[in-house]
Amino acid sequence: MKRFFISLIIILCAFSCTKNSDIDNLPNKKAENFYALTVGNSWVYKNFKYNSATELYEDAGIVDSVSIVGTEIISNETYYKFRRFTAGNDNNENFCNPNGEHFEFFREIDGDLVNSDGEIKFTNNNYEERFFFDAGWGIVYETLEVDETIKNVEAGAFNCINSKRYAKISGTGEILPGIDRFYYSKGIGLIYDTSSFTSIATPIFIRQLSSYNVQ
Repeated sequence: MKRFFISLIIILCAFSCTKNSDIDNLPNKKAENFYALTVGNSWVYKNFKYNSATELYEDAGIVDSVSIVGTEIISNETYYKFRRFTAGNDNNENFCNPNGEHFEFFREIDGDLVNSDGEIKFTNNNYEERFFFDAGWGIVYETLEVDETIKNVEAGAFNCINSKRYAKISGTGEILPGIDRFYYSKGIGLIYDTSSFTSIATPIFIRQLSSYNVQ
């Protein structure tokens, strides 16, 4: 009888360890949810415009409120439904989102944040230069930077990876001065991004995380 109980304990322990190991190896566990793709998560971003006279960025009063409101099956794949509501863009600043409600659908594929059209919005592991779009006079590319950086914004300090987006003139391959950057933090999502004219090195607008609620 004693041997029976010992054998039973060993079997139960082995079963328990196997189950825990299986759970730890699940690809969708929360610790690996880089883009914080969870229904109910929300983020608030503030937009700041560059003042060439003071060489400072000033609050433009434009706020983007983003939340994941559900999921939807598109082409047999599950996408997270993002709702963005923008307020304060009464002057219709071209570099900012227009006022009102807008929806987008995203999912993660092997470290890429992909929309419902199959376009990659961000990658966290591909360091090759990626084609973004053809502007006619030139081609826009995006490249993930190797180094991580601490980004301080209103919502706090975040360890981020970032990509840079730039344009090359067709024929010559010359890289234009305007470079936009997109900063993401693991488990939080987008922290900071910029919007620029291709001909000017200083971004016209920056957008940064003001507050968030991530499960």
